[in-house]
Amino acid sequence: MSKRVVVIGGGFAGINLVKYLIKSSDFEVTLVDKNNYNFFPPLLYQVSTGFLDPSSITFPFRNLFRGKQNFRFRMGELLEVKPELKQIVLDTGKLSYDYLVMATGTQTNFFGLDQCQRYAIPMKTLEDALEMRNLLLQRLEQATRINDKSERLPYLNMVIAGGGPTGVEISGIFAELRNNTIRKEFPELIGSGSKIYLVNGGGELLSPMSKKSQEYTYKKLQDMGVEILLNTRVVDFDGEKVMMKDGSHIYSKNLIWATGVTGYKFQGIPDEVYKRGNRIMVDAYNRITGQEAIYAIGDSSICYADPSFPEGHPQLAQVAMQQGVLLAKNLKRQNSNKLQIPFIYKDRGSMAIIGSNKAVADVPSPRLHLNGFIAWGAWLFVHLFALIDYRNRVRTFYNWSTEYLTKNQDLRLIIRPKKSISSTDDSKG
Repeated sequence: MSKRVVVIGGGFAGINLVKYLIKSSDFEVTLVDKNNYNFFPPLLYQVSTGFLDPSSITFPFRNLFRGKQNFRFRMGELLEVKPELKQIVLDTGKLSYDYLVMATGTQTNFFGLDQCQRYAIPMKTLEDALEMRNLLLQRLEQATRINDKSERLPYLNMVIAGGGPTGVEISGIFAELRNNTIRKEFPELIGSGSKIYLVNGGGELLSPMSKKSQEYTYKKLQDMGVEILLNTRVVDFDGEKVMMKDGSHIYSKNLIWATGVTGYKFQGIPDEVYKRGNRIMVDAYNRITGQEAIYAIGDSSICYADPSFPEGHPQLAQVAMQQGVLLAKNLKRQNSNKLQIPFIYKDRGSMAIIGSNKAVADVPSPRLHLNGFIAWGAWLFVHLFALIDYRNRVRTFYNWSTEYLTKNQDLRLIIRPKKSISSTDDSKG
C-alpha cells in the first residue's frame, strides 16, 4: 500500500520534497499550506516597490502539480499534531499520515517590541509586500498635499531595520526610486530632502559574506545616498518616530522591518525539541528528535550533525532545497529497506543585489569574490531560473528588461481590497 506523506508548507523545502516524492507511486502526498500558491521570497521586495507584479513570483499549487494522481492539496493552517494517532488537526479539518514533514518556514521576529510589531512594515509574506506597496504609495500621495517641508518629511523618510540581504536590497531599490522615478513622477516632492536610513545592530552589512562584499556594499549604498547606521538598534516606534538604543531618533512613518525571523511552535511537538529561534532539532536525516515518523526541513529545522556546521545550518533557500530533495530520496530508501543518507550541506555561495549594475557574490569553491556588473548579471540569472515556473520567468524577465531599458515601470498601483470575505460568507445563499 502507498505510504501517506503529509507536508506542511509549500516553500523551498516543501516544494522540492513534493516534486521528487510524487515521482514514486509508493507515496500519496498531501501538501498543506495556508495559501493556495507558492511564492518566491527573495523577490518580495521588488513586488513591494512596484518593480514586479505578484503573478511574477507566485504560482498556484494545484496548477503546479495538476495531473499528478498521487498528489493532493489541502488549504489550511496547522493547529495541532497528534503523534500517537498519526494525525494532524488543521483549521479546515483533520488528516492522517504515515510520515509527517514540517516545512513551515519562519515568521517575522520583532524581539518583543510590541510597538514595532504594531506599526512597522514587515517583509515576510506576499500580503506584507502588497501592504507595503499600498502604504508607501499612499504616503507619497499624502506628501504631495503637504506644503510645509518639515511636516512632509516623515511621510518620505525611509528607515530600514536590518543589514542583511533584504535590508540592503530594499535600501538600494528605495535609493533608485528616489533618485529617478519619484523625481519624474512626483515633481511636487523635488527638493523635499527625504532620506533613507539603513540601521544595523552589527558592525558591518551582509555579515555572513566576505569582507570585500561588505566594503563594496557599504560604499555603493553611501554613493547612492543611503545613510548607514551601524552598531545601532531600533528599540521603539510609535508610527511617527523611530527610536534607537543610544537615545537618538528619526522622524518617519516608514519603518521597514527586515531583521530577524523565528519559527512557529505547534501543539503536540514537545517543547524540548525547540531550540534557538524556535527551530526544531532534527538528526542527520531530518527526523525530529524523539519522533519516529515526523520530520522537519528548511528554516523551521536545526541540525547539529553536519560536521561543517556544528551550530546548525544557515537559514537559506539552498539549505531548504537540498534538504527537501534528500528527504524525498531517504523516504524512498526507507520504503525499500535501504540505508538512509545523512544530510551534508553543499554551500553554493551567497549574493546580494544593491542596485542597477551593482551586486556582490561570494563563491566558496573556487574561493571567489565578484562585484559590480558581473555579480549583478549572475544575481539576475540565478534568481530568474530559481523561479518555479517558466511563466514566472517570462513575466519577470519582461518586467526587468522594461525597467532596465526605459527606467520606467507601470506597476505602482494602489490596490485596496474592499473588504475581506470569509469562507463562511462564501457558503451562504
